[in-house]
Amino acid sequence: MGTAVDASAAVAEEVTENMLGGKKITVVFVLGGPGSGKGTQCINIVEHFGFTHLSAGDLLRAEIKSGSENGTMIDNMIKEGKIVPSEVTIKLLKEAMIKSENDKFLIDGFPRNEENRAAFENVTKISPAFVLFFDCAEEEMERRLLGRNQGRVDDNIETIRKRFKVFLESSLPVIEYYSSKDKVKKIDAAKPIPEVFEDVKAIFAPYAPKVGCPTDDRKFGRIFMFYIATP
Repeated sequence: MGTAVDASAAVAEEVTENMLGGKKITVVFVLGGPGSGKGTQCINIVEHFGFTHLSAGDLLRAEIKSGSENGTMIDNMIKEGKIVPSEVTIKLLKEAMIKSENDKFLIDGFPRNEENRAAFENVTKISPAFVLFFDCAEEEMERRLLGRNQGRVDDNIETIRKRFKVFLESSLPVIEYYSSKDKVKKIDAAKPIPEVFEDVKAIFAPYAPKVGCPTDDRKFGRIFMFYIATP
């Protein structure tokens, strides 16, 4: 698997006038291969740092379950290991952010390629504060996926390997792009979950809610979580 340059600059919240009616927000992209454990760590970040978790994959699966024509198209593409068109995913993410009362978001599993990245920034006018990259060997990710038994249609060996191929060919260029801007925070995701979260906590320390603050926004992270099953 490719490598990414660790960002050394201090974490700083980036806010901008955007397509959310001027609502100022902080966005962190969460990337990693299928089975890297990023979904599990997103739950921990929500609980401890008050972010709202928006899983691109789960938003897409929710659309599939809705039975819409759009959902059928998404279902067929996922089964074939293809990437869903940017405009579809961006629309779902936009709707989720508008519904939320929070202003800090983890966008999990998106952008998946350079076209996704450019479209998101061009349409939303949002640039991520940083990218949290969960780096893990394919053998370990495959073992985790085959062992989780969540009943997902894409949890079979053939589709899993297609997803690995798509990630390597499409998502790593996104990580390299943000690395060139010193915006990648790389995590060794092969370690046990508690150890991984210790590394995550060090990165998110600047976002820790102030103790005793009556407006502690961790409540928003718990209430406005737009996912169905942890990816």
